[in-house]
Amino acid sequence: MCLAVPGKILKILDDDPVMPQGQVSFGGILKSVNLAYVPKARPGDYVIVHVGFAISILDEQEAQNILATLEGPQSEESAL
Repeated sequence: MCLAVPGKILKILDDDPVMPQGQVSFGGILKSVNLAYVPKARPGDYVIVHVGFAISILDEQEAQNILATLEGPQSEESAL
């Protein structure tokens, strides 16, 4: 099974036309991500990332919904 997760582009690290790279935050964990498949992506955009490549742009609400689903149900115990 493959998993692609949403992250927020914080900045463009390299705007090379063939292999652009961006710094993407995944809940505070920062990773360098290849942006070649999403040439219109800009800082502030949410993208779906699979194996180091951003594969699509999401709106913020859709990204938040996916993140909430991935986190799963919250219990009182886990909130402590």
